[in-house]
Amino acid sequence: MRKLTVFNNVTLDGCFTGANGDMSWAHKQDPEWKVFIQENASGGGELLFGRITYELMASYWPTPMAMKNDPVVAEQMDHLPKVAFSRKLDQASWNNTKLVKGDITAEIRKIKRESGKDLVIFGSGNIVSQLAQAGLIDAYQIAVHPVVLGKGRTMFDSVTKKLPLKLTKTRTFGNGIVLLCYEPVA
Repeated sequence: MRKLTVFNNVTLDGCFTGANGDMSWAHKQDPEWKVFIQENASGGGELLFGRITYELMASYWPTPMAMKNDPVVAEQMDHLPKVAFSRKLDQASWNNTKLVKGDITAEIRKIKRESGKDLVIFGSGNIVSQLAQAGLIDAYQIAVHPVVLGKGRTMFDSVTKKLPLKLTKTRTFGNGIVLLCYEPVA
């Protein structure tokens, strides 16, 4: 069975986006963090996005600016298979993207049973909440940034039951970011 991992940047107060969707705080560029992101992106797999994250990613990664700023990640993002979950989009035009309009949890259960590489969700708080609640997420990679926003969205906004997790790995970066890796407690 394919493994589903969430990778998200969050603030110290638990926000993955600011009040108006701002994520400028998550773009710290230093050599150590950049190498980690490139190595993490080169792991392959299938990328899963909600509509908002898909539109943000599709508007940046397949552009000349992305290729100039971060060619390794840009190439991976453009070539990896992607699934965009949306009831509002009519089409998903980014390279290698399949659009799914139906039941997210049913589709993820189906995809996890198929052969192939593991699955990764970036951003996409609504999807993370739904899949976490359904017990479909196998691992969480949370990059905690040393900033407090005061207001914003958490990736668990609609979770209504306790989700016990166990810490599996940590890593501290020189720029103050701390990577926390968790798995659900069985």
